[in-house]
Amino acid sequence: MPPKPADTGEQGPLRKVLTTRLLYFFILGDVLGAGVYVLVGEIAAKSGGAVWVPLTVALLLALLTAASYAELATKYPRAGGASYYATRAYGPAVGFFTGYCMLAAGIVSVAALARGFAGDYLTALVSLPVVIVAVVFLVLLALLNARGIRESTRFNTVATLIETGGLLLVVGLGAWIVMRGDGDVGRLTQLGTDSSSPAAAVMAGAVLAYYSFVGFETSVNVAEETLDPTRSYPRALFAALATAGIVYAAVGAAASAAVPTSTLAASDGPLLEVVRTAGAVPPKLFALIALVAVANGALLTGIMSSRLAYGMAREGLLPAFLTRVLPTRRTPWAAIAATSTAAALLAATGEIDVLAGTLVLLLLAVFLTVNTAVLVLRRDPRSPTTGHFRAPAAVPVLGALSCLALATRIEASVWARGLALMGVGVVLGVLTLWLRRRRAVPADTKPASDNP
Repeated sequence: MPPKPADTGEQGPLRKVLTTRLLYFFILGDVLGAGVYVLVGEIAAKSGGAVWVPLTVALLLALLTAASYAELATKYPRAGGASYYATRAYGPAVGFFTGYCMLAAGIVSVAALARGFAGDYLTALVSLPVVIVAVVFLVLLALLNARGIRESTRFNTVATLIETGGLLLVVGLGAWIVMRGDGDVGRLTQLGTDSSSPAAAVMAGAVLAYYSFVGFETSVNVAEETLDPTRSYPRALFAALATAGIVYAAVGAAASAAVPTSTLAASDGPLLEVVRTAGAVPPKLFALIALVAVANGALLTGIMSSRLAYGMAREGLLPAFLTRVLPTRRTPWAAIAATSTAAALLAATGEIDVLAGTLVLLLLAVFLTVNTAVLVLRRDPRSPTTGHFRAPAAVPVLGALSCLALATRIEASVWARGLALMGVGVVLGVLTLWLRRRRAVPADTKPASDNP
């Protein structure tokens, strides 16, 4: 028998193991992440008791960009995702900036979820130092990520069922509260607040609700590991978003009807208020379910971040070291280590609250690029013309316009932080591209040395 090849850790293709079912649960698990467990109260504060309205609007807006992603992911099933699409459409400068925005948002999101895992929900069960819990939590997630995409998605499937069960529990408890006469279904038609009109309230709430749906963009970074992306990706994507939309609308309606709007708006754990009002389920049990949701969201976002870093490195936009994969597992161990380390540093410093508000702005910049890239790449003679999903002609245009509309609703203070973070990306991009061009200059064209 010939000897087994040595574990060199060199660059190589990722293993194709994801089926339509696993991809569906991957997307659903990321969309049904920790956001809905904390955002319902904030949406109620912005929009009033009719929480389901901005949630529905946010779903429709997210579907526009999702269709653009479906076209590009089936046309170019590469781990680089949005960065790769932008590079093909606009060149490496825009590709780097797009990837940087996506990568920065992903790393900050993982760090924020790690601190969230170590925060109030865990405190309901046991009191431990936040920083230590957050770092250990990220190390364990990195090990699971490195073990393999199949193992990670199997955990995701179980976790998604648990967190979906928790949301359905809230729906059932909300209905029970209403039936026993302690709720008020009239709140479901209350739009607007004392300081905003119904239309303005819906848009303000939709910006927050939009963040609850944006988990779908992480899935394009595992298209390369999908068995049949052309067939599987659109089916899994739209089915997962539709499922999430139905669950979110039901959760929003149940919470609003069961708990006064002012109570929801003032709570850091609005769904826990429903559980407490019902009185039939131990709050600690629901806290445990919420922890599973947070862990699942962090795992899936960590998978996205590592695959994005791997894909950008393979395109020459990040150091080549990040393309190294485990020879047997075929997982990008270097990218996993780098992104997990960055997330751990952010989680340990406690500065996540400064960057968390910029996540939506960063993602809107990415989504605007993706929507316009669809139109540019349709005119590229090198691009495939058949064998992939194709969105209706007006959808990418409407998707781009929706990004601009949502951006106008973001507060000035968030813009200031977001632009500063984007400025760092511009500087890094210029430096990266300069070094790339310098390495590409042939040796015989470089100026001769003055020394003999």
